[in-house]
Amino acid sequence: MRHSGPHPRQGRSTHHHRRGFLKRVVAGALSVPFLNHLPAGVRLLAQDAGATATIPGKQGLRILSDRPLNAETPATLLDDPLTPNHRHFVRNNGRLPERARTKALNGWSLRVDGEVDRPLTLTLDDLRRFPRHEAALVIECGGNGRAGFFPPASGNQWTLGAVGCALYEGTRLRDVLNAAGIKPSAVYIGYYGEDPHLSGDPKKESISRGFPIEKALDPHTMLAWSMNGEALPDHHGFPLRLVCPGWPGSASGKWLNRIWVRDREHDGSKMTGSSYRIPKHPVAPGTEVADADMAIIKEMPVKSIITRPASGIDHSIGVPIEVRGHAWSGFGDITAMHVSHDFGATWAPAKLNPPRNKYAWQQWEASLRFPVAGYYEVWARATDAQGQMQPMIVPGWNPKGYLNNAMHRIAVKIS
Repeated sequence: MRHSGPHPRQGRSTHHHRRGFLKRVVAGALSVPFLNHLPAGVRLLAQDAGATATIPGKQGLRILSDRPLNAETPATLLDDPLTPNHRHFVRNNGRLPERARTKALNGWSLRVDGEVDRPLTLTLDDLRRFPRHEAALVIECGGNGRAGFFPPASGNQWTLGAVGCALYEGTRLRDVLNAAGIKPSAVYIGYYGEDPHLSGDPKKESISRGFPIEKALDPHTMLAWSMNGEALPDHHGFPLRLVCPGWPGSASGKWLNRIWVRDREHDGSKMTGSSYRIPKHPVAPGTEVADADMAIIKEMPVKSIITRPASGIDHSIGVPIEVRGHAWSGFGDITAMHVSHDFGATWAPAKLNPPRNKYAWQQWEASLRFPVAGYYEVWARATDAQGQMQPMIVPGWNPKGYLNNAMHRIAVKIS
């Protein structure tokens, strides 16, 4: 069973002792077992999590910007097997459409056109006549973890919480595209939504991205109208959104009203230049990279988070700590999960649950004992079906701060 509030074993200690504990670590008042194992250049974790703010319909999220609204979820609030709507992160590029606020469907339709034999104009009732599909799918912002890059990358400074795994219901995109009749010339799809540009200029798009026709025809790519058994919430795309699992969240367009099937790579807003792109070859930190040397992000890398306990807890020596979290990858299932309490000198396997379906995250848990009193860090490392393993430090610097899948770690005081 998963708890939505503080874990019973944490009690009041996590909230009341974390700040003092971290100050004592920084001041050198606590011993640090295994400190000689800490790799050169890696600093102790000791830091506070930051403040939270209130968003209507949300609980406990941290606001990174309010125009457009972007807010992330603290890792401890991502403990549920499925992320509740009120705890799912928000990544917007423009203003919230009026329709999303009022939930009015009059005048709305989805247009499917371009390289198709039979252009379609579909209401939500029309879409519901297609075969229904339901799946638990991870959506993660391509910039999740941007705050870890140095030199810093511009943009929202996401830490760990721009990710969620919700249960979506809708229909497969391929069923709708097949009904429209895909021409041999089709190579890409581009999406358009109702979210107004921040400037208010109706001629400008907030965002219009897309993906190759092969990904559009993948049986896991969806047109979703429901999230966790409810109509899509306002900030999550009412009345219809794309869910392109395994790829950055920017591919999962919200407030959808058009799918344009194209005979070339889509070139909508935030699809060109350096947007959601990384260097084609490794570059040194701080390097200026020409747009021609950037490649579109496709699959998201292997990653995991620790959802219990919170970083900075006090714990009694001799009593094991139960650690748990989630792991996922855009390349397939997670095949192994390990944890370390000695700065990576040794690793212990964690129990790993199978995914509910492909592209759902997998829950894991482990029990750790600590040999002596002092300051420790618990590190978590996932390995996916392709053998890709999370790095210890921020990988592959890039100008936009994308794809940081460095291992999550939490601080623990054993007394």
